[in-house]
Amino acid sequence: MSGREAFLRARDFLVAHRDDHATACRDFRWPVLDTFNWALDYFDAYAVGNDRPALWIVEEGGSETKVSFQELSRRSNQVASSLRAMGVKRGDGVLIMLDNVLPLWEVMLACIKLGAVLVPSTLLLSQADLQDRIERGGIRHLVVDSAQTGKFDGLDASLTRISVGAAVAGWHDVSELLAGSASFAPDAATRATDPMLLYFTSGTTAKPKLVVHTHQSYPVGHLSTMYWVGLREGDIHYNISSPGWAKHAWSSFFAPWNAGACIFIYRAARFSAPATLQVIADKGVTTLCAPPTVWRLFIQEDLAAYKVKLRALVGAGEPLNPEVITQVEKAWGLTIRDGYGQTETTAIVGNSPGQKVKAGSMGRPLPGFTVALLDADGKEAEEGEIALKLSPRPTSLMAGYKDDPSKMEKALAEGWYRTGDVATRDADGYLCFVGRADDVFKSSDYRISPFELESFLIEHESVAEAAVVPSPDPLKLAVPKAYIILRAGFEPDRGTALALFRFIRERLSPYKRIRILEFGDLPKTISGKIRRVELRKRAAEQTHSSTEFREEQFPELK
Repeated sequence: MSGREAFLRARDFLVAHRDDHATACRDFRWPVLDTFNWALDYFDAYAVGNDRPALWIVEEGGSETKVSFQELSRRSNQVASSLRAMGVKRGDGVLIMLDNVLPLWEVMLACIKLGAVLVPSTLLLSQADLQDRIERGGIRHLVVDSAQTGKFDGLDASLTRISVGAAVAGWHDVSELLAGSASFAPDAATRATDPMLLYFTSGTTAKPKLVVHTHQSYPVGHLSTMYWVGLREGDIHYNISSPGWAKHAWSSFFAPWNAGACIFIYRAARFSAPATLQVIADKGVTTLCAPPTVWRLFIQEDLAAYKVKLRALVGAGEPLNPEVITQVEKAWGLTIRDGYGQTETTAIVGNSPGQKVKAGSMGRPLPGFTVALLDADGKEAEEGEIALKLSPRPTSLMAGYKDDPSKMEKALAEGWYRTGDVATRDADGYLCFVGRADDVFKSSDYRISPFELESFLIEHESVAEAAVVPSPDPLKLAVPKAYIILRAGFEPDRGTALALFRFIRERLSPYKRIRILEFGDLPKTISGKIRRVELRKRAAEQTHSSTEFREEQFPELK
């Protein structure tokens, strides 16, 4: 059986059992592949004579670009031919630093066809970040938004440089890439275990790690993501995500095209919840994936006023707060189905279509994964670190860390890949996220889950976003402190703090009450994750700001 046939058999099985979680988990097997190139063996074959839209980009001003599967196959062949002529070879690192523009998808497909290694990079990177990526990532070629090319001044002059947008002196223009031959043949077969993609993770405490994915771990691995989202052939799928991050490849590249769905993109200078919702309604988007930050902005609008054609909603990137799910259900009659995965994996836990969704749960292990919760001694428990069983090893797990291969070697020796995230499991096998292993803390002798308290806080009308960390306390070791971003219309004053403390006292048990509030911005990584390490440091220093309020300051609460 060819690699393509094995891939299609696995895909078709999941499609056939998209609503039958029990059967899918019991009988699904990852395809065993020797040689496989997803762009050549699957995408190009699927694109033959296929005039359905593969990519639909809508601009803020109203202009649109629609490209069919067949056309995108041809255009990526042209790009691959031109890149080869420019010196791009199998195994070369290609840094791609683009917005959601058509060349992004053309270049990604072309690099996969060539056997080059993709290094997706966000536009937010600094010159120092880029220098680090070039050095540690083995970068040989650049494809960069023209507005960002100045960041590469003074860096390795031997790099092939291609700009997208305005013409830039000393850089090839992207238009040159479409002059290549539309007939492309690979120089050799692609091994399924060959490296295909290199991600620099957005570390919150240390230098980014280099995650290596192969031609099977990501394209094939995203069959699990396709299953979780519930994508169907012909869907119009909108994933609100910026290029450069793993979630973009999850749901704006591999998972939709694995299903034969159209990838939808809305481009605007600044995110606007009303404008985005209107486009979703007007263009007939059928499936939507958005991070919790976006969902929290959406629920501040009158959702019921937007006549959407959506049939499936999912959230990922961070745990989804139950209050958000409730408000969307009231407006649209649809349940946002939470899911869980990492840059190192594809989706591994999720609320899949047709299954009961439990409030606060991120679902059950998806087909192809055996998931356990391990305690500090490595024993299975009802609460513990989420871990993937490595016998058999799930296809979607990364090959390893490029800069520290010993980590994967250790995991393989112990038989488990530990995610670093803590969860609980109920009697039905549903997992509830507790927090990062290093975020959970003790107050007196009680374990405190920051995520639980943050989910509680955003139920209050004044709270847009919150982060909870331990603050040192002489009696209890630590007490919960919340850093809060307020919604529009609320002031960071004593009145707002009093209302929140009353809300807390009415709803929370004494042992886990938030005792300190501070209003202001939240420090975040360039990927949008809260830098809790910085907040913990702030809280430990116990410096007092004018927008910090402590429970003991309010005698009226007695």
